[in-house]
Amino acid sequence: MNYKDGLCLSSSGGGLVRTYPHVPGIDFAGTVAASDNPRFKTGDKVVLTGWRVGETHWGGYAEKARVKGDWLVLLPKGLTTREAMAVGTAGFTAMLAVMALEDHGLKPGSGPVLVTGAAGGVGSVATAILAHLGHEVAAVTGRPETADYLKSLGATRIVPREELAETVKRPLETETWAGCVDSVGGAMLARVLGQMKYGASVAAVGLAGGAALPATVVPFLLRGVNLLGIDSVMQPSENRVKAWARIAKDLPKDKLAAMITSAKLADLPRLGAEILKGQVKGRVVVDVRA
Repeated sequence: MNYKDGLCLSSSGGGLVRTYPHVPGIDFAGTVAASDNPRFKTGDKVVLTGWRVGETHWGGYAEKARVKGDWLVLLPKGLTTREAMAVGTAGFTAMLAVMALEDHGLKPGSGPVLVTGAAGGVGSVATAILAHLGHEVAAVTGRPETADYLKSLGATRIVPREELAETVKRPLETETWAGCVDSVGGAMLARVLGQMKYGASVAAVGLAGGAALPATVVPFLLRGVNLLGIDSVMQPSENRVKAWARIAKDLPKDKLAAMITSAKLADLPRLGAEILKGQVKGRVVVDVRA
């Protein structure tokens, strides 16, 4: 279950679904039953995220799916299909964000790394991965009741959402964060940009707080801050394979297990509405056989 799934499950289709009948579900993992693609054979374990599956192409909320072979990734050793779906698009996006920050110089010991929307799917996985890699993680949440959960994933500091929810008149504040994975956007992202350390980067992965960015260019010009856009939908196959290999290596299984809530197909209408309201914690794995 992902935010886009909530949109697709809404009465309007969230503007993503154009033709009905339709099968949502932007992620799935399973076993190849038959393949015309030489990269895959019957019995292979595979995972799919993105490529607008579940939006313009029938998705994963079914017991069988037929897709282009180039959209699939062989499941890395050490990951089960259930674990792959606990990761899903949210976790895949989180890993892409971490890799982008690393490519732009983030290293353990550089300073605290901020994760906004930390109790959500992307934030939960990003928190666990960053902590495992040795970073000091500051987790932003508007739900105080998730503090213990976030600390169990490795967060060392909980930042109340109210502290970052409004922009300030000053374009620059005290240099605080060595990196940031941001799933909120809007005013919070604008505020965070002014708090980044010199040369630090923000990986922008979502817009739960709005698509507008009421910021100035000052952080980019005077501190060399980088704003990195992270797209998980159309990532080339090579990048997908690298990210899934890193997930298998750098996402602790016990932390992943702590994020999982199981669901049935009948739960989807309720969960779709809840995820759009920011009421879903961690990762929801849907058993399509139940």
